[in-house]
Amino acid sequence: MTMEEQQTTPVPSPGKRTRKGGKRVREILGGEYLSREWVVGNLPFLLFITLLAIAYIGNTYYAEKTFKEIEHTKTELKELRYKYISTKSELMFQSRQSEISRRAAVYGLKEVSLPPYKILYQGKKADKTK
Repeated sequence: MTMEEQQTTPVPSPGKRTRKGGKRVREILGGEYLSREWVVGNLPFLLFITLLAIAYIGNTYYAEKTFKEIEHTKTELKELRYKYISTKSELMFQSRQSEISRRAAVYGLKEVSLPPYKILYQGKKADKTK
């Protein structure tokens, strides 16, 4: 290189840095970033990604709602099972012979001490001799 070429070529000073990041930030904040050609070309893809994000959020809310309903149904099932067991036990207690005879005594009914027996009925025979 000649001396003239060395003088015309700028040499960066060691203490000074060039800031390329500041220009990019100004472009993004100024809105120039969105008017670029590649953003406009990829707009359908960006809309598709946005739609997928909305569907993903909606699916998460639906899954949480379904999970809450399942948990509510489980607790309701436990409560109904406890109620069934207690009602069945009460019914078995009330259907015991001693309990039935005690409740029948209120109405004046008494338990029979004789065993049951058969009553045979022959019926009247019609006179056919007339």
